[in-house]
Amino acid sequence: MRKAKPIYYYNSAPLLARAIISFSFIIYCLVCILPILLMVAVSFTTQEEVVVRGYQFLPAAFSATAYRFLFEDPMVVGRSYLNTIVIVTTGVILNVIISAMYAFAISRPDFRLKRYFITVVLITMVFSGGLPAFYYVYAVILGLRNNMLAMLLPGLCNGFYILVMNTFFRQSVPNEIVESARIDGSPEINTFFRIVLPISTPILATVAIFTALFYWNDFFNCMIYISEPHMYNLQYTMQRALMNLEAVKRQVMSSGASSTMIYATMRDIPGESIRMAMVVVGIGPIILIYPFFQRYFVSGLTLGSVKE
Repeated sequence: MRKAKPIYYYNSAPLLARAIISFSFIIYCLVCILPILLMVAVSFTTQEEVVVRGYQFLPAAFSATAYRFLFEDPMVVGRSYLNTIVIVTTGVILNVIISAMYAFAISRPDFRLKRYFITVVLITMVFSGGLPAFYYVYAVILGLRNNMLAMLLPGLCNGFYILVMNTFFRQSVPNEIVESARIDGSPEINTFFRIVLPISTPILATVAIFTALFYWNDFFNCMIYISEPHMYNLQYTMQRALMNLEAVKRQVMSSGASSTMIYATMRDIPGESIRMAMVVVGIGPIILIYPFFQRYFVSGLTLGSVKE
């Protein structure tokens, strides 16, 4: 019999190897953390300091002008946050359930139409009707102009997530468990929700994270379907704030004032700092939520990474 190769752990490795591994992880952590710290620092820097001295980790002149401009009307930002949270929460729950039900059905060997439904999923991943057809279906046929469903439905089901879930169910949910539940008289829907889903937490959390990121960062659907300000999501609200700032700059430049007056005005208008402030406001909740799902995220990607 062939001897199994010994497994080397970190504590049993030589001192030099441990030092190299630790140093490598420290560098990797710094590469990930320092850009975020720099972004936060720039968001609290005056525009003049950014223009003169560039990006700095320690601002020479502290200023919250960018945040004051962004939160000029707290009710607008608060309402946008609420709209985004509602869309993200609803979209994640529905997407995970619908994708899991579809994937579980095509993962069972006794499902006769699974090849047909897998082909349907692959077609949606390869072919697209384009933006005109996309807009016509949602705005004209479904009549979802100024409707929150216009921001919810486009990301409600994703073919890639279905295929990843399908692989996970085939590898991690033995058919014997499902057959045993059927013998005991359990309905299919009861088997799915009470037996299959509880043992599929890693892949569900993985799909939930990806879906949440899609809905949280989406501003395009809001831009083309929503014209009522009280229905804007957070990303589009911040995008409009940036466009308003650029419009003010263009107006100042074309006002015909002296160069000294233009420079003094432009110096007080946040440019780079408000961009960084928008990023800080936009990624804050995601950074706080991600650590709680990280362990499920890694294991879910590993278990569902090989598609069959």
